[in-house]
Amino acid sequence: FTQQAMMQAFDLGQWNLRTTVASILEDFPDQRVEIRELLTHSSGIDWWKPFYLAIDPALPWREKRVWLYEQLKQAEFKRTGKSVYSDLGFMLLGFILERLGDKSLLGTWDSIKSGVYPQTALEFHVDNKTSIGLDQFAPTEDCVWRKKLLCGQVHDENAFALGGISSHAGLFGGMEDMAAFGLNLRAQLRGDANLYVRQETARLFATRAVPPETGDWALGYMLPSPEGASCGRHFSAASIGHTGFTGTSVWYDPQRDLLVMILSNRVRYGRENKAFLQLRPKIHDWVVESL
Repeated sequence: FTQQAMMQAFDLGQWNLRTTVASILEDFPDQRVEIRELLTHSSGIDWWKPFYLAIDPALPWREKRVWLYEQLKQAEFKRTGKSVYSDLGFMLLGFILERLGDKSLLGTWDSIKSGVYPQTALEFHVDNKTSIGLDQFAPTEDCVWRKKLLCGQVHDENAFALGGISSHAGLFGGMEDMAAFGLNLRAQLRGDANLYVRQETARLFATRAVPPETGDWALGYMLPSPEGASCGRHFSAASIGHTGFTGTSVWYDPQRDLLVMILSNRVRYGRENKAFLQLRPKIHDWVVESL
């Protein structure tokens, strides 16, 4: 969602590849950080902080976002010349989207959904509540902090503490909804339909945006790493994708015109269980080899 919304804003001319965070968020203290660095995870901002331990759970979710922004303004940017995935970077992009669209993050999502994904059940669980029966959700993990098996609530502790709404986590959907998202990416790159961005913009965002020695990133998309790529051995270097902490992933290879999406609950038996990380690339290999 965040990548798609930032790409749409770019297509509308609301920012460019040299636009700084501070030029959009005027009170942001660091004047150097560029928006593209947040999308390529090369800004040097911390990858994670336990905000959920400090935030007041009684605050409404909109006030929690005000609190979060004050924390992000205090973040340090330690540039190392490397791209390191950062939740905080994508949290900051959420505030940029709010300012660009002059609406809340939830309002930004609503406009994206109504325009691009109107037939899907993709949704944020506002205040961590849903009207969908819990039997429709796969459980994720026995949460030590929440002291229960999570089902129908966002796994990410910070997103949960923020009221289920964030620009780095919290969006729910089934495989049909994920497929709609993946086919939307395909259509954008192929220029098959007018899906809120021009084909030129879609291809720009799917192109390597940092040198190989920095990392394997386009603008918001992962690229296959030379060794141990999560999309396996057969996806081309032009492929784009992303993985999620609980075991979710999407990979699209425009050269093969092949889309592989996985919804798994890797953390069901503990987040230290790394077995799925070896299985995921094999799944992609088996799909390609079977075709």
